[in-house]
Amino acid sequence: MTDFGGAIKVSQEYNVAIVGVPFDEKSSYLRGASKGPQAIRAASTGKAINSWTELNVNLEEDGVLTDLGDLDVSGEFLDVFSRIEGKTLEILEKNAVPVILGGDHSISYPAVKAFAQIFKPLDILHFDAHPDLYEEMYGDRYSHACPFARIMEDGLAQNLVQVGIRAATGELREKASKHRVRMIEMKDIGEALSLDFSNPLYVSFDMDVLDPAFAPGVAHHEPGGLSTRQALSILHALDAEIVGLDVVEVNPDRDPSGITAAAAVKIIMEVVGKIIIRNRLGSKEEE
Repeated sequence: MTDFGGAIKVSQEYNVAIVGVPFDEKSSYLRGASKGPQAIRAASTGKAINSWTELNVNLEEDGVLTDLGDLDVSGEFLDVFSRIEGKTLEILEKNAVPVILGGDHSISYPAVKAFAQIFKPLDILHFDAHPDLYEEMYGDRYSHACPFARIMEDGLAQNLVQVGIRAATGELREKASKHRVRMIEMKDIGEALSLDFSNPLYVSFDMDVLDPAFAPGVAHHEPGGLSTRQALSILHALDAEIVGLDVVEVNPDRDPSGITAAAAVKIIMEVVGKIIIRNRLGSKEEE
């Protein structure tokens, strides 16, 4: 049962809606990310954590956070993608913020398709060890290694900023250049990274952006990544109107300790806290 420190409410009216997408059919290496939503929910229990964020937001009192359960991921992948897009759009049309629990990273493509129908222009902040800009992976254009190639070639986002990259090939660098992607490689990240976006922002957080020491529960271990604290600091410093979030690639089979899922919960709570702060400021400006 999702809890998020006691913040989850059963309500038809909500500000933020969590949706699980237990889908890993597009993983190019190991399966197991389909168990990510369940692992994240288990790690979010209020028996272990409270509902306060580090930026002094109490998610239990300051917003209405609900869990809509898991999507049906049976059948052909295009049908699954259509359901992801449809459910995301349904939440957005209620003026709420979708928080999508993956699942492998292929799910970001249909999710962003929904956002692009509401927010034009749209910016994306993508945390990952990998650019996920391959034209195809093992003959599959919809692999979890390809979602941002599809997103950019479809013109779904005006700006794409990628943080924590440390596994870029020549092909991926060319693709990034073609689509004017700002790739902030791990080797170039200093003590502090402050990012601002003028357009509504979708955040896509692949857990393998974290160093394997902090997130061993991912399919692709890529040493030399962000610490959990570094990732939180970047999110805390972020100046943007965040309109959506996905957290993907938690593979609990590779992490019996559960620290990867716990880190995912922390990321989600801090991002939701940022959303609530931004909405609060916006409401004051309208008064």
